[in-house]
Amino acid sequence: MERILITGLTGHLGIATIEHMLKNTTADKIVALVRSVEKATSLIEKGVEVRIGNFDDNNSLANALKGIDKVLLISGTDPHRLQQHKNVVDASKKAGVKHIIYTGIAIKDVNTSLNIPLMEDNFKTEDYIKENGLTFTFLRNSLYSDTISMHIGEVAIETGIFLPAGTGKVPFVLRRDLAEATANVLLQNGHENKTYELTGGKQYSFEDIASILSKLSGKTVDYTDINELAYSEALKQNGVPERFVTLLSGYVADIKNRQFEIVSNDLEDLLGRKPTDFKAVLNAFVNYKN
Repeated sequence: MERILITGLTGHLGIATIEHMLKNTTADKIVALVRSVEKATSLIEKGVEVRIGNFDDNNSLANALKGIDKVLLISGTDPHRLQQHKNVVDASKKAGVKHIIYTGIAIKDVNTSLNIPLMEDNFKTEDYIKENGLTFTFLRNSLYSDTISMHIGEVAIETGIFLPAGTGKVPFVLRRDLAEATANVLLQNGHENKTYELTGGKQYSFEDIASILSKLSGKTVDYTDINELAYSEALKQNGVPERFVTLLSGYVADIKNRQFEIVSNDLEDLLGRKPTDFKAVLNAFVNYKN
């Protein structure tokens, strides 16, 4: 029986992927890599095997990867993520893992991104997997529509949207759709040594988003293209840690520079249906705020 190990279970994508896998396979096929058992109680209750491992501890990774055929490596956010990713790749190769599925980022040109090294680490990880001769599938995900409130603010309907994003557009994608597509890749054959750009079916600028929110809420929601310094200062004043100020500013700068303007049918093909309409996500945002 093929066994599949899932990483990244402190975030939402890993858990959601397992939930979709359980709809189409048995729990004994899935192994969850966690730092502590306490964080995986719900998975244990569903019959999923939990193994303790730490990306910075090679011995723990070696033990966790015993008898594993496939690994889903979800890109991390730690400042040392590239080395951590390499540790997983090295341990996978030694353990005889047959196939690594890696979730990266859908971006036009990493070399001109203003969010280096975060973006760069994703592609260096892909290169490292290839260099080690492992069978791969690269899932390059667009920006999550789930996190739209992080960009526009919780009270955007009342205050408007203030971002230095210019007229740049994003094909936002629902994390739940990405999880379903990832689960399909893990459980199917035919995805070996392929790269998929997983994006929404349509692109939206923040001016578009303001217009949609206006129609949905019945209020006038304006979009103001502020300068980068004003945006950074506003984040700091709202208590956002310096590291995340840099991260968010880099994302918005890349949006302005049209780095995320990629629209692909890959997600639709993997899902076997249209991705969730971003307008439905905005409608949920409006209803939640009301």
